[in-house]
Amino acid sequence: MNRTFLLSLFAGLTLGSLPAHAAPDRTRPNFILIMVDDMGYSDIGCYGSEIRTPVLDELAKNGLRYTQFYNTSRCCPTRAALISGLYSHQTGMGLMEGDRGWPSYRGVINKRCVTIPEALKSAGYRSYMSGKWHLTRHKSPNGDKSAWPMQRGFDRFYGTITGAGSFYDPATLCRGNTYITPDNDPAYQPESFYYTDAINDNAIAFISDHCGDSKVADKPFFLYVSHTSAHWPMHAPEADTEKYKGVYDKGYPAIREARYRKAIEMGVVDKKWAMSKGLDWEGFKHKAWDIRCMEVYAAMTEIMDRGIGRIVNELKKQKLFDNTLVIYLQDNGGCAEGFGRANNSHQKDRFKFKPLGKDGLQTKIWPPMQTRDGRFVRTGPETMPGAEDTFVAYGPGWANASNTPFRGYKHDPYEGGIGTPFIVSWPRGIDAARNGGIVHDVSHLIDLMPTFVEVAGATYPKNYDGNEIQPMEGISLVPTLAGKTVARKAPLGFEHHGNLGLRDGKWKIVSMYRRDQPRKWELYDMEADRTELNDLAGKMPDKLTSMVAAWQSWADRVGVQPWPIPRYDPKKAK
Repeated sequence: MNRTFLLSLFAGLTLGSLPAHAAPDRTRPNFILIMVDDMGYSDIGCYGSEIRTPVLDELAKNGLRYTQFYNTSRCCPTRAALISGLYSHQTGMGLMEGDRGWPSYRGVINKRCVTIPEALKSAGYRSYMSGKWHLTRHKSPNGDKSAWPMQRGFDRFYGTITGAGSFYDPATLCRGNTYITPDNDPAYQPESFYYTDAINDNAIAFISDHCGDSKVADKPFFLYVSHTSAHWPMHAPEADTEKYKGVYDKGYPAIREARYRKAIEMGVVDKKWAMSKGLDWEGFKHKAWDIRCMEVYAAMTEIMDRGIGRIVNELKKQKLFDNTLVIYLQDNGGCAEGFGRANNSHQKDRFKFKPLGKDGLQTKIWPPMQTRDGRFVRTGPETMPGAEDTFVAYGPGWANASNTPFRGYKHDPYEGGIGTPFIVSWPRGIDAARNGGIVHDVSHLIDLMPTFVEVAGATYPKNYDGNEIQPMEGISLVPTLAGKTVARKAPLGFEHHGNLGLRDGKWKIVSMYRRDQPRKWELYDMEADRTELNDLAGKMPDKLTSMVAAWQSWADRVGVQPWPIPRYDPKKAK
């Protein structure tokens, strides 16, 4: 390592003094990486929300909050970039799970990258995962599992291979490499099953088992906690939902305004950034239903936070909390997708469902589908969400509020699609004088791999399992822990569904795909206008031209194809 990091760990030992191949010992921190799903920039308390998230707020109070951390705007690409330190296209996950033929769009994480747990093995780490994987198109219980968690570096896995579904009966639920159901899992039988709780409870079990196993207890661990909360459908127990009665009765505008003011007071939003345009509330016809949607969403978020609290308590019980680097972030912005927003009562008589039984696997992630006991799952404004026989998304109005003050949603390269809260807690690695600090450095998912590698004293390989490995794309965020800035040598590129973006210093360009319309680029000064309301493209054509050229260079290098993705041509793919 070529730089000195002066924060003491044990007995004067510093990060910078850790040799690259030192034997594992208790000076090496544990890592817990918490990813949550389909939540916006302002959805947790310490970024402006009215939703109760005391655990995350406390981690931020005694750690650091980052204001300009970026994801990729969608589930699969974010997880690919996060786990690999590469752009999602470089891993084969440039879109989602479908196979488009092109190497960058195969729908399965490839062997030209290593995962964080694979890289950390060089430093003696054990690795565990609880939650959503979503990095392979191969989901058959008897099919190809080469890109499942246990085959990509994790020592133990509990969770789902696919990306969404019921919180009461999630599809593709696994323990290790074996499909299970909430009813037949031999290791976890709660009084009532709720997937968010199950993810957190199994994460706790992995920590406890690790500490209780004499063969591995002296080794550090990496734990990936990958939540589906608060992804559709809106599911939560009634007792938790009831806590939010009345909170959202005034609709989207009131919530957006309150969050905006609070975020400014906290210093995570600059007061000179005008709030983006909101959606109509007064003209919305189904207010009671939409209010209920947000009540359930808030409950889902609070339940997730409460479970993270149990993980923190387990770390403290095992006397590991002080030397565990905990990171929290979100995979994309608030989701405006309309799944479950249309009434499906006309379909009820078309399907004759039977109870699945103890061993019957749930195969559906959206309606038409059934509950485990054979009930028809209902959608639309006549369905108040929350219970297991309902399936409703919270819709664009609340997604707009989730992303306060930014424009755009999940799928988009605007800040509302790619901006995420990012919290780092590490009592032994962050000087207490910096507790509650805010970091404004521009950073990205690709920065996590180099950060973990540096902190662990691991070796990022040039070759792994017989395959040549692509070099890391990101930069280590270790200096930011000590209050220093990081200098990016290259701009950050974005592409999803033909929606394009590039961030270079204070400048950002955006281009949204519009069918049968010519491509239009926008240019924004992110220091003056991070809510992207003042397009400077017409005033600064030379700057725009140079940044578009930089985006194209990035796109060519990582394997971006034009949208719609053309028919695969092996000659062009080389």
